Amino acid sequence: MTDQPPKPESKPPSLQFSIDDSVANGVYVNFANIIHNPAEFVLDFGRSVPGRSDVRVLSRVLTTPVHAKQLLNALAQNVALYEKTFGAIRTDFEALRPSGTESFRPN
Repeated sequence: MTDQPPKPESKPPSLQFSIDDSVANGVYVNFANIIHNPAEFVLDFGRSVPGRSDVRVLSRVLTTPVHAKQLLNALAQNVALYEKTFGAIRTDFEALRPSGTESFRPN
């Protein structure tokens, strides 16, 4: 029986990110629309302004179903971490609306 040296653990390659200044500034959105077909998911992000019925789409992301599911899981994990740190994110604004005021619809 010969002694085999232990195999080094393989680490996944680290990714290096770069981001243009114009993208790094970000864009505020409060609206999202998602459509899909068998090959891709299309995510439109936009801004809805109170008092207007139109939504201006500011960014469109196209991705594969696999990446869409990975995004779903990553977002769920991050929301859970956020809520663990800062408390539950309220989404029940409609139920708490005082009577006689205009409707508020969170996106």
